[in-house]
Amino acid sequence: MRKNKNLALLFVLMLVLTSCGEYQKVLNKGTTEEQYKMAVKMYESQKYSKALRLFEKITPSYRAKPQMERIQFMVSQANFNVKNYSLAGYYFDRFAKNYPKSSKAEEAEFLSALSYYKAAPSFSLDPTDTNKALESFQRFIDKYPESGKLVEANKYYGELRFKLEKKAFEIAKTYYRTAQYDSRNYKASIVAFDNLLSDYLGTSFKEEALYYRLKAAHDFAMKSTPRRKAMRIEEAVKAYDKLKRNFPESKFMEDSNKMLAALNKEQEQLVKS
Repeated sequence: MRKNKNLALLFVLMLVLTSCGEYQKVLNKGTTEEQYKMAVKMYESQKYSKALRLFEKITPSYRAKPQMERIQFMVSQANFNVKNYSLAGYYFDRFAKNYPKSSKAEEAEFLSALSYYKAAPSFSLDPTDTNKALESFQRFIDKYPESGKLVEANKYYGELRFKLEKKAFEIAKTYYRTAQYDSRNYKASIVAFDNLLSDYLGTSFKEEALYYRLKAAHDFAMKSTPRRKAMRIEEAVKAYDKLKRNFPESKFMEDSNKMLAALNKEQEQLVKS
């Protein structure tokens, strides 16, 4: 019994070695046609890295030929499957542009957006791939309103938009937190919160953003010189009014009312002086 097992293992090992030897031979010395057939074989066997090495070699020879459509899609899909997501996004997008009438054009556009989505890092890092994914999903949604992938595309779009909203919100909060060390950051924080509220209408961060904007305006006014204090108090009061108008039952109203009282008291003292 053990002897049979050993023979079976030896047979499998020989097959693997033969297969590897055949692949290396075709890769290094095979004709273009042999390399194409081997690339397809590796792709269909889910040996995507090996397939990509061969596709890279043969692509120049197949430009403007019928096989190129299939090659481009397999290259895109292979990169996706080995998690080269940014590269896959680029190749799927190029495929859709090069072959707009292809039966796989819709799939390629969706997969391009999905690739950038998977490549997108956490909200605190470089948003380049996030922005590419947003643009790609929006283009897909506009172009294929009846697609079976529409619900999925809208879901991913919402997640990406939230990621950028959170990034903008955290940047604005960081300006506010560091303003105690650099008073110029109060103004930067106010501008950042204004940009968040105008760029992302209906953002889920609106209530908290309005509250922190008020805090920044309040602190900025209270720490200002007498010459500028009156104008900045007025701006802070406007920030309070905007929060109360939008969220009259806000969980931040108690603290906001205290800030308003302090602003009004400071304003009265300025009038008396």
